[in-house]
Amino acid sequence: MYRQVIRVMPEFLIGSVLAAAATGLGAVPALIFRKGTHQFKDILLGFCAGVMMAAAVFELIPRSLQMSDFIMVALGVFAGVLFLSLLETTVPHQHMEHDRGKASGDRKAFLIVAAIALHNLPEGLSVGVSYGSGVEGLGPLIALAIGLQNMPEGFLVAIYLIHQRVRAGIAFLIALLTGMVEFIAAVCGYLLTGIIESVIPFGLAFAAGSMLYIIYKELIPESHGDGHALLATYSFITGLIGMLWLISWF
Repeated sequence: MYRQVIRVMPEFLIGSVLAAAATGLGAVPALIFRKGTHQFKDILLGFCAGVMMAAAVFELIPRSLQMSDFIMVALGVFAGVLFLSLLETTVPHQHMEHDRGKASGDRKAFLIVAAIALHNLPEGLSVGVSYGSGVEGLGPLIALAIGLQNMPEGFLVAIYLIHQRVRAGIAFLIALLTGMVEFIAAVCGYLLTGIIESVIPFGLAFAAGSMLYIIYKELIPESHGDGHALLATYSFITGLIGMLWLISWF
């Protein structure tokens, strides 16, 4: 197993770097179009939720079931949810819609970056474990899924920071650097699969549980908060179907 991990490492490094860098790529349009409407934000959040839902439910969890059993999958999913719950209660952060006069501009920017970093941890882990699992095509597929949802995420972060009067160049760099958290998590997940092979099915379920937590607790409520729930729902379905097509194609 360790030899296999070493053999796949160049492919993993390329895929994980591209997925993480997609956050910065998504921030580029924000430098040109600096007015992001609530409607557009909700559409992007719905799309991200759909992509992540399909990746978690139709790829990560089924792969974990194939490699282990129901108990292992259930434990992994609950562990992912509990891990994100613990981080949410211990790490200072702030969501994009909860910013009404609670902090100064610099502190708001820091708290938003912390929130995005929390989201990127399970996403990076899912990429790393998927590449280290040895399942053909799983790593590139999950990296592509994470990259797709990272682009609108980077756009939203950059738009928010620009609205907080952060300079455009700094906003781009912050969005790009949030991807580094994802890359580090991906490396940790990848190396761990090479050391302990039995962690693979648990790791896949853990990543799926973490992503489901983010979808239900953060992305869907945020996409419904400004009166555009129907558009966000259609965007969610579009992201889910698009990801299903990629799964079938891979």
